[in-house]
Amino acid sequence: MQVRGLVDSAVNEVGNILLGKEPQIRLALCCLFARGHLLLEDLPGMGKTTLSHALAAVLGLSWKRVQFTSDLLPADILGVSVFDASDASFTFHPGPIFTQLLLADEINRTTPRTQSALLEAMAEGQVTVEGETRQLPQPFFVIATQNPVHQSGTYPLPESQLDRFLMRLELGYPHPQAERQMFERRHSGAMEIQNPRQCIDMGQLEMIRVAVSKVHASENLIDYLQRLVAYTRQSPEFEVGLSPRGALALLDCAKTWAAMNNRGHVVPEDIQAVLPAVAAHRLVPSGDYAGDGDALVDLLRRDVDVVGR
Repeated sequence: MQVRGLVDSAVNEVGNILLGKEPQIRLALCCLFARGHLLLEDLPGMGKTTLSHALAAVLGLSWKRVQFTSDLLPADILGVSVFDASDASFTFHPGPIFTQLLLADEINRTTPRTQSALLEAMAEGQVTVEGETRQLPQPFFVIATQNPVHQSGTYPLPESQLDRFLMRLELGYPHPQAERQMFERRHSGAMEIQNPRQCIDMGQLEMIRVAVSKVHASENLIDYLQRLVAYTRQSPEFEVGLSPRGALALLDCAKTWAAMNNRGHVVPEDIQAVLPAVAAHRLVPSGDYAGDGDALVDLLRRDVDVVGR
């Protein structure tokens, strides 16, 4: 089966659980195929946990959830060594981070020290506990959820940590038609969530990632990417533009989006499709600009020519 067929089957399966959110499901899969990590920012009750659990099921990944609270410690995530008196030795008890898909729920409700416990795992696929480095299962994918920073009891994620997330998505309120279907399911007693069937196994996941690595980006496409990046660094509306890591993230996701659509080359529409999810959380507006990161992305789409003059 071609990549698009696998992706469509996974999207449909998750879409039977999370109604009316096909664009976000496709972008979440793109993030995983591109070997990144995903930040979901939205109000409570929007389906963030449902999305993560459904993705784990369709990909056959082990799944664990950590509820981040103000008293959570790094050892609660990474694990701890416990002294065994019977043989006078320490035995390491791995924490919930030793899984393939980790849901870090409400990550901004814990302290920066505990938030930082994820950084090595996200960047290198390993953790160092008590001086010993331990490898994490592969693939390793973090989905972190974040409540809006205006809510009480939150610690805003610093820019350096936000940059570790390849994509940031918002689910938003459901479309009225999808919400109506949800009401009808609950009313009929069919609302109980069942695990979706697995659509992509480990071999197929690796095949998709290999296909991504073979996608070609032309010189003209790279020129367009460079114009986008340069605009974020030179225009007065931007206080902080895209870093080299952010620019590479945009290219990686565009290549992945192309592979998901059975294309062996990147087109500008691929960059534009992933641009909001990849760039909005990395861009900081200047003090004189009234918009946020999403408004800056709209500015990029409007002012940067696809074809250079």
